[in-house]
Parts: sequence; C-alpha cells; structure tokens
Amino acid sequence: MTSRTFTRLPNLINVFLLFSLVFSGDILQRVTSLGINYGQVGDNLPSPDKVINLLRSLRINKTRIYDTNPQILSSFANSNIEIIVTIENQVLTLLQEPQQALQWVNSHIKPYIPATSITGIMVGNELFTDDDSSLIGYMMPAMINIHKALFQLGLDKYIQVSSPSSLAVLAESYPPSAGSFKPEVTSVMQQFLQFLQATRSPFWINAYPYFAYKDNPNTIPIDYVLFNRNIGMTDPNTALHYDNMMYAQVDAVAFAAAKLGYRNIEVRVAETGWPSKGDAGEIGASPLNAATYIRNLMMRQFAGEGTPARRSPRLEVYIFALFNEDMKSGPTSEKNYGIFQPDGSLAYDLGFSTMSNTTVTLERVTYSSSATYKAKSTLKYWIILILAMIEVVMSRLF
Repeated sequence: MTSRTFTRLPNLINVFLLFSLVFSGDILQRVTSLGINYGQVGDNLPSPDKVINLLRSLRINKTRIYDTNPQILSSFANSNIEIIVTIENQVLTLLQEPQQALQWVNSHIKPYIPATSITGIMVGNELFTDDDSSLIGYMMPAMINIHKALFQLGLDKYIQVSSPSSLAVLAESYPPSAGSFKPEVTSVMQQFLQFLQATRSPFWINAYPYFAYKDNPNTIPIDYVLFNRNIGMTDPNTALHYDNMMYAQVDAVAFAAAKLGYRNIEVRVAETGWPSKGDAGEIGASPLNAATYIRNLMMRQFAGEGTPARRSPRLEVYIFALFNEDMKSGPTSEKNYGIFQPDGSLAYDLGFSTMSNTTVTLERVTYSSSATYKAKSTLKYWIILILAMIEVVMSRLF
C-alpha cells in the first residue's frame, strides 16, 4: 500500500460515514452548523410566524436577525429555532457604562428567555471598514458590559457575545498562512481575542468570495469561488490545499489570530452569499452563480466539513440571506442576496423542486397525496443528495 493510499483512507471513511448518515434518514436534522440570516430591510416581507414555517421547510434551525425586533423574538418562542440577535451599530455609544448595558439586556433579552432560544448577541456589525473606523473603539466596552449584564442575570452560560468583522480587518489574506491584522486594529483585536478566549466565544467573519471575483474576474477562477471542482491552490508555507476561496478566507483569519497568540479561537462565518442580480458592472451576479454557490456550500455543510487548517470542528456558516430586501441601499446586488422572494417563492432554482416533492409555501409545507409518488420523489431526493455529497468527498481523493 502506497503512502498516497494511506492519505486517502480518511476520505474513504468519510464516504462510508456519509452513506450511513443518508440511509439513517435524518442527515438534514444532523446539519447543526448551518444557519441563515433573516434581514428585514423590505416593505413586503412576510410575518415572522410565516418565516418560521419557511425555515422549517428548509430544515434549518438557526437564524440571525440584525436587531432585537420584539415581534420576531415573541413569534419565535417555543419554535426550537435558535436565534442570534444584533445590537445595531448606532446603539453602541449607549452601552459604554455597565448600568446602561444591564438595562439593555433587561429590556431586550430577558423578557424572551427561555421561551425564545437566543444563543448569541452580536455587538454591532462590521465595525471596522476601509471607509470608517470610528465605531471600533466602542466595541470592547460594549461587549464587556453586555457580558457582565448577562452574568449578573445568570444568562452568560447560554448566550455568547461576539462581533462580526469584515475581511477589511486583515492586512494580508493570501496565502492563508500569511493572514495578519491591519496595524490600526491590532490593539483592539488583541483585546477582542482575549475576551473571546475568556468567554469561549467564536470569532465571526463576513466572508464574500463574490466581492473578490467581481473585482478580479480575469485572475480569479470562477470555479474556485463557487465551490466547483477546480485545481485550487496550495499554501506554500503550510502545504495545505484549498479548493475554494471561502475556506481560505476563514483560515486567513485563524492564522492572523494565531500570530497574536490565540491559536484555539474558533472562526465561524456570520455571512456569506452570492447575489442573483446586479448592475452592469457587477460581474458574476446572476441566478446561475447564486444557485451554484449556495447549493455547493450546502453540500459542504451536509458533508460536515472543516477547513484545511481546522478540520475539526465543522465550520459553522450562516447564509446571507433568507429574502431579497427591496429597501436596501447601494447597488442592485445588495437587494438580491435572498434565496427567497418575499412571497416565499425561490429567487433562483436550487434544485429543491427536483430533489423532492416538497412545495414551500409561507403557510405550511405541502406534500403529494399519492403515497407512490411520494416514495419515488423521496428516493430521487436521496439519490441526488448522495451523489452530490460523494462528489464533494471524491474531489478530495483525486
């Protein structure tokens, strides 16, 4: 047996594990590392109770909102759907004192616990960008005060506190092992990482390979950013092979944290997605590319993958987004990241209609009344799912 054969054994084992999971009949219920962002910047979005039905139809039990909308938090009570809430950027200046933070938690979080499964609080969103660095100074005092308030109320064991960053915090990201933070945020990142380590909370990033491809379509292969089969790239410093950009982005953050002395901080993806429509200059924004990106990402999640540098635990990812949002500002693409239209119809074909006979509606999930047809369509669903997952694993064998 050659050394190459030995290196393939773990992947072959993964194939057998995938088969066992599929034939156990509950693989989707086991995908605990996949969530979806539930944005609300639209004037035609469905009510929260209908959103719950939509999430259940997708068999996704994790979501994130960008505020602490009381209607949503009340509606999600006893739904068994985990929800991460967000403190809006403009509120951070009001949480610089412990008493202010305690008051905020008492009014925005405590009334909904434990009926609503609030598992995380995001303190702001992308507080450092290339265009604005004024808010990042408010991050650590607000995070510390919010965590102290949760501790006082006995909620810190159930709710993690963190803050999602864009890749703008990185000075270098290629190759992943060269990942490092920009000098102007290094001091804050040192404090941030120390806090995350002490509270056992993850480092969340917003990772969008779409932006990299849009800006450099002639140098970045489309298959590399879409999770399609491709030759990928090998990090010359670690010999780790990457077959997609998102994993490389995640590992770049992990390496940047390690350079500051924090090697065991878990990195998770708070947002990733692909627009189905864009303006003339927004290269790559299309229904086909959006469907390919999300479908391939979901297959990776079904396979329980980690990144090349962090094989375990599996990478936790939140898709952006649940709905197209017609009131978002900016280019056309900003309004078209949703998997669904506001009426509950798919924004693009993800293959759901061919994988099963499930019809997603905002009221309920309906099925064919014919038992024979249901059996056939269910078999078709599992066959397609098996083949898709095997393709993911086999792509690593050769």
